[in-house]
Amino acid sequence: MYSDKVMDHFQNPRNVGKMKDPDVVGEVGNPTCGDIIRVYLKISDDEIIDDIKFSTFGCGAAVATSSMVTELVKGKPLDEALQVSKDQVAEALDGLPPAKMHCSNLAADAIKNAISNYRQGKTGLEEDDQEKKVPHEHH
Repeated sequence: MYSDKVMDHFQNPRNVGKMKDPDVVGEVGNPTCGDIIRVYLKISDDEIIDDIKFSTFGCGAAVATSSMVTELVKGKPLDEALQVSKDQVAEALDGLPPAKMHCSNLAADAIKNAISNYRQGKTGLEEDDQEKKVPHEHH
């Protein structure tokens, strides 16, 4: 069902984790499936993505696409990172099942959200101060 690349990025995600002192944060969520992707960027003075990290609450495909999108944009100018499409993310992973294509869209949109925040002079860190707590039951 999933390609070897998807499985690799799911089991060994690249650039995963919360970044200390990011320049900007972007976050998107899909209310239908519940996936949430947050990206943290360090951006150089000449608008190059120097470093990127992500945290994802979601399925394996959401983790894999988040991991892949960080690989695709790291070291790239912001304008180039804005051009990354869901199809490029899916192609870089050797394809996704049709029912999981929305995950590649979320990953690309999280990058676009972070860059939009950056260009509007926002950090996106406001949301970070209110970490989303997921209720759970003790059995």
